[in-house]
This record gives sequence, structure tokens and C-alpha cells, in this order.
Amino acid sequence: MRSDDAAIYREIQKNAEMGIKAIEAVSPKLTDDAFALQLSRQELKFSEIRDKARHEMLEGRAEEYRSSGVTDLMLKGGIQANTLLNTSTSHIAELMIQGSNRGLTSMWKALNHYENAGNESTELARELMDFEEKTIEKLKKYL
Repeated sequence: MRSDDAAIYREIQKNAEMGIKAIEAVSPKLTDDAFALQLSRQELKFSEIRDKARHEMLEGRAEEYRSSGVTDLMLKGGIQANTLLNTSTSHIAELMIQGSNRGLTSMWKALNHYENAGNESTELARELMDFEEKTIEKLKKYL
């Protein structure tokens, strides 16, 4: 596997993991059933995309993404701090939209930086980005 492809797959894994962990962190705070269902569907799709990237990494015998405890702690701590005084559906939707925007930005950076990546890795990256954009649109109605 080319190093550019491996880097793209690692970025896909990282983004999907962050989405999953963010949803897990906010789930206990949710009061709106429709919103909770929406986030559960997102979590499932993040898992599917992450698993596709993992599969490609295993096939190509490349080292997959491993999150650090510090990164996880910062994510969960940030969510806890941001929802300490406000656990409204609107506020949580806003936080999730901001997270999706950060994910989109990091994927664009990766695609621009690793321009020698092949079609398969870039297609999966674009699938994740399309999903993130659709997710943002769906979350806007909860603002």
C-alpha cells in the first residue's frame, strides 16, 4: 500500500472514531428521541466507514490509526465542559455540527496533502465527507 493511501485511510479512521466517541459522550444527555435516533444512525454509518478503512489497512498490511488517551480525554472533556450548563438539543446539535465541520476540514487537508493517493482511498474519503455534509444538513433542523 502506498504511504499516501495509508495516510488517507488513517485520517478516515481518525475522523470516524472522533464522530463515534462524540456521539457516545453526548448520548446520555439527550432528551429528544428523534435526535437520539438520528445520532444513533450517524454512529452506525461512522462505524461502517471506519471498518472499511480498517479492512483496507489490514489488506495492505499498513499500520492503522490508534487514538491516544489524551485525544480521547480532550474530546470527552470538551464535550462535558460544553454541556455542563446547557444540554439542550439545539446546543448539542450545534456541537455536533462544529465537530462535523472540523472533520470535513481535516479530510480536505488530507486529500490536498496526499495527492498521490489512489482512487479507492480517495473514494472512501469522499464518501465520509458526503456523509458529514448530509449529517450537517440533518442536524440543522435541531438548532
